[in-house]
Amino acid sequence: MNLTDILKSIDLHDSALSRRQFFRQNAMGLGSAALTALLPNKTHAANHNTSTNPHFPAKAKRVIYISLVGAPSQFETFDYKPELKKEFNKDLKDFLIASGQRLTGMTSNQTRFPVAPAIIDFKQHGQCGTWVSDYLPHTAKMVDDICIIKSMHTDAINHAPANQLIYTGSMQSGKASIGSWLSYGLGSLNNDLPTFCVLIAKNTSSAGIQAISSSLWNANYLPGKHSGVTLRSSGDPVLYLKDAPGIDRELRRSMLDGLSKLNQKTLHNIGDPETQNRIQQYEMAYRMQMSVPELTDMSKETQATYNLYGPESQKPGSFASCAIQARRLAERGVRFTQIFHRGWDQHANLPKDIKTQCLDIDQACYGLIQDLKQRGMLEDTLVICGGEFGRTAYSQGTLTATNYGRDHHPRAFSLWIAGAGIKGGIVHGETDKYSFNITTPDKAVHVSDLHATILERCGLDNHKLSYPFQGLEQRLTGVEPAKVIKDIIS
Repeated sequence: MNLTDILKSIDLHDSALSRRQFFRQNAMGLGSAALTALLPNKTHAANHNTSTNPHFPAKAKRVIYISLVGAPSQFETFDYKPELKKEFNKDLKDFLIASGQRLTGMTSNQTRFPVAPAIIDFKQHGQCGTWVSDYLPHTAKMVDDICIIKSMHTDAINHAPANQLIYTGSMQSGKASIGSWLSYGLGSLNNDLPTFCVLIAKNTSSAGIQAISSSLWNANYLPGKHSGVTLRSSGDPVLYLKDAPGIDRELRRSMLDGLSKLNQKTLHNIGDPETQNRIQQYEMAYRMQMSVPELTDMSKETQATYNLYGPESQKPGSFASCAIQARRLAERGVRFTQIFHRGWDQHANLPKDIKTQCLDIDQACYGLIQDLKQRGMLEDTLVICGGEFGRTAYSQGTLTATNYGRDHHPRAFSLWIAGAGIKGGIVHGETDKYSFNITTPDKAVHVSDLHATILERCGLDNHKLSYPFQGLEQRLTGVEPAKVIKDIIS
């Protein structure tokens, strides 16, 4: 059967509507027409397909988000608490009761909550004199380029909802991810690559590995083309992208042209915008067959670049290799690149495990910022690095002078942000001596405030960027108030 015969058979199928299909399609059409007549004159329906217009001039053309999944401890990284050494093993049980702090199931049966001071030293660095852990010697060298936020807080105390919240704006699954929102709001800078790419780095620590899934980078109710595309470090970078044996480029083009005609007829008859997205995705995959091999070919990177990112940078799948790949994606116009690095959930053996985790990322993060800076890209690239919540001042399980673990803590945690007009060399917000509560309420930063700031740097107003779904104008920042962190913007 040739293409003409196939198209004729589709016409016959479409003309043979069942009674149920007739009433379903026409009733919906009549209902929509009636509803439209009653509502204000604006776009309401699912055909609300794309935005691609910034609300104001953008400072950031692209974003790189380094996601430290599992929640690194602020005590061993950026929130220096030297006074805790005098309170080693002090029981915080009464303090926790008075504060009304929620406990996880992992520490709720503990009879004592002993203070666990960080055993790593801190030093002041840069012209700004910022305190940074000795676990992060390379990060310490760039403190004048980054802003450390020590007053982050979240609503979730467990990993799954906390990751959903920080990467999709809601603890409930089924929401669009932050990268998808930027893709939807700004559109593409390179038609040959996805607007949103995901890299999953290998981690050194074998403990504390949290499961992650595509729910953290899906578009969900947004058009499917805005979902993140995962680039793998071994085998084919993108699964099912390569043609099967015997299919050459010319034959693939012919097959796609025929498939496009079929999909266009379906689009004409049914009007589902996802059909148009499917057509676009097939075309994108065809173009990616040429662009992805060039993207992932690291042979032209210089030895100086590898040295900048560290000794692991030439190992495929390492965090350092992913950091170089993130820069390459940014160079090629990918709007949002997300690197997931797992293994930060240190409920036990924290001193040993966090040291190896910091070794994974420290020099590579420094290399990324310096690389962007020397290429003139840091001024319009926003870089964020952090986890989903913080850690407790008290030890989970047995405390010794050299070993301890920390439980989850949502009220205060730290991350850093740089580039795209973010002030370098500053620390935003402070916490109490237990890093338990934020002591600068005017500088408290909720997860939704971080989202609003990321959108603002990209020229998007978090109140205006929305998508109609299930009777609600969906937003990344939800319906609760969210503010841009103006104090960190130059």
